[in-house]
Amino acid sequence: MPPLFRPLSRPLSRRSVLALGASGVAALSSAGMGLGPARAAAFSPGVIYAVGQKFDKSFNEGAYTGAERFKAATGIGYLEYAPQNPTQFDLGVAGLIRRGATDIVTVGFYYATPLAKLAPQHPGVRFTIIDAVTDGANIRSVTFREQEGSFLVGVLAALASKSGTIGFVGALDIPLLRKFIAGFTQGARHARGDITVLVNFVGTTPDAFNDPTTGAEVARSQFQRGADVVFAGAGVSNFGVFAAAKDGGRLAIGVDSNQNYLYPGTILTSMLKRVDLAVDTALQAGQRGTWTAGVHVLGLAEGALDYAVDENNRSLLSPEMVNAAEDARRAIIAGRIPVTDGT
Repeated sequence: MPPLFRPLSRPLSRRSVLALGASGVAALSSAGMGLGPARAAAFSPGVIYAVGQKFDKSFNEGAYTGAERFKAATGIGYLEYAPQNPTQFDLGVAGLIRRGATDIVTVGFYYATPLAKLAPQHPGVRFTIIDAVTDGANIRSVTFREQEGSFLVGVLAALASKSGTIGFVGALDIPLLRKFIAGFTQGARHARGDITVLVNFVGTTPDAFNDPTTGAEVARSQFQRGADVVFAGAGVSNFGVFAAAKDGGRLAIGVDSNQNYLYPGTILTSMLKRVDLAVDTALQAGQRGTWTAGVHVLGLAEGALDYAVDENNRSLLSPEMVNAAEDARRAIIAGRIPVTDGT
């Protein structure tokens, strides 16, 4: 059976705008787009982004791309809200519902607790949360087997390393990022049994996803300890990791969206996590009347995870490296290689 999702091989966006929109509800994107009032009233989607920059070249931008794809395919606009911090989640939900939202996609693990409290108060609204599991009759939880995609880039990192030491720079120590670490480490050791894997974090709060300066410092500390390939799993903090890799003549690996183009020749590859398709699929289901609550888990078999190859990194990947990663992909999908999630 072909994959449910087809991975992207090019960047999701080349926007240079990195500034946050104003705090509060962002501008409404022509809700209904010319559809009759009955249709518009029956279905009106909204998106609440993760804390940070909307055009972050990563997680949030993937969500935005999914919403834009839905709008292009259906002609239905959407409401959006970009919070400055997690405590503004309630405000964002209230604002979208006040403007008529019937389907709200929330992007970020830290919305799980507030969503569990809010969703029962709005039984007529369909909520989808990405990267967390929240129980509720009107909640769809979408998670990923990030360890599977991380396994593939671990294979590539180990085979690209000349020093025998590679690293992972995460935002903070949470179960979600432990899945990345577990898969990355297993993939690296599958390809090269003697590999050393360093693990460090940028901070201890969600602010760590938006601290490029500290991200660069952590990456440099790993380079000083011998790492020559570093997997960056830290949101906007990745920009600091990439810059440090460029300055130090080392390699980095991007995450979520295709980040290869940010530093061509420095970014070995990017581990693609198809947040865009999770958003698009949830909105399509809501619009078609096929939306269901419950947990939806996506991985390699569904085509929801991959690694990026394009003109910016193709020269860094030898045929042997790609063949090893593809062999691992087939084995994971077939169940011949079990990949643990670090829990």
